[in-house]
Amino acid sequence: MRQFLIGEQTFDEDAPELPTRLEQAYAQKLRPLCRCKNPPLPMYIARVDELYVIKRMPLSGRDHAPACPSYEPPYELSGLGSLIGNGIRIDESGKAALKLDFPLTKNGARSIIASSTEASEAALRSGSKKLSLRAVLHYLWEAGELTEWRSSWTGKRGWGRVRSSLMNAASQMTVRGGPLSDILFVPEVFHQEDREGIAIRRAAALAPAYTSGAGARKLMMTVAEVKEFAAARGGQKIAIRHLPLPFMIEEGAWKRLSARYETELELWRSRVDFHLIMIATFGISGAGIASIEEIAMMVVNENWIPFESIHEEHLLERLSRLKRKSVKGLRFNLSREQPVVSVTLPEQRPAPVAMFIVPPGAGEDYDKMLAEMIEERPDITAWIWRVAREEMPRLP
Repeated sequence: MRQFLIGEQTFDEDAPELPTRLEQAYAQKLRPLCRCKNPPLPMYIARVDELYVIKRMPLSGRDHAPACPSYEPPYELSGLGSLIGNGIRIDESGKAALKLDFPLTKNGARSIIASSTEASEAALRSGSKKLSLRAVLHYLWEAGELTEWRSSWTGKRGWGRVRSSLMNAASQMTVRGGPLSDILFVPEVFHQEDREGIAIRRAAALAPAYTSGAGARKLMMTVAEVKEFAAARGGQKIAIRHLPLPFMIEEGAWKRLSARYETELELWRSRVDFHLIMIATFGISGAGIASIEEIAMMVVNENWIPFESIHEEHLLERLSRLKRKSVKGLRFNLSREQPVVSVTLPEQRPAPVAMFIVPPGAGEDYDKMLAEMIEERPDITAWIWRVAREEMPRLP
């Protein structure tokens, strides 16, 4: 059982007095310390669904003991590895400072979505040391612990929990010297009985996105679930769940988006219980129209775990029934031509298991990179599914 040091007192994680102490520590801005190792490791307190919970600090998962629930798989197995120390740096406050490869300002009236999209694509192809828009979405998902799953959580993760996790994760990140949470808009779950309160909070959150005067203006960022796409004059209208106002995207950008995310859109349309998540930079005109400048997307299953092929979704579905913890690996800036771990089973004994899915059409270069990745981590047991050659192998 985990123990936490808060101030001068040590608490078991199931201690009945811990929730009250966490609420006090949250108000006092105290950091709990996880005692899975000596010296103990700093954590932070987040407010999730009116509860106060202890979360690991950014990029600290590998420092925890393997048996600790806060332990994370090695970063080298996913796209996160190439960003640590470059695009993601832990500053003196313990927060993750992010370096972005896309703009958060817009100059003049000309749309910059074409150049931004092309720059982002170049970053995905070359493995840029800065974060693409997709990489920011992946990092928010990972830091929010939304890549983790065990069967006991079934039915307990909806958009409200996802939103809280994303906003808490963003509160531990900075971009260009300011908190990411200040410019990140994630829609609240709509409740009819609180519609006026939601509208007031939404207006306050979106206020910085409005055009104000001449010159460069700041953009905001949003993470939201797409409800549907609909044709509009000169482009497309993206309807968002829990949000009454749509986002507009011009026709040329929509065509590029459809081509770039053809796989994600195809997967999303294949089953009604899949969700399509978008991250976008946007501004709001004086007329109140929200327009997207740059956008990226990913598809997630009913448990809000990302996946990039139907084979990967089948693996996640099998693992979702198990009590043991699984952790989804993400690409960040890496292209599909490069291998990444699909899922890690950190609680497996005698060693954690890294699960790889080799897609159809993978060539010798892919196999070579995968072999090198596995060879560099002898402390991890590899499980490999070559989907073009065999049915899913037996789970560990």
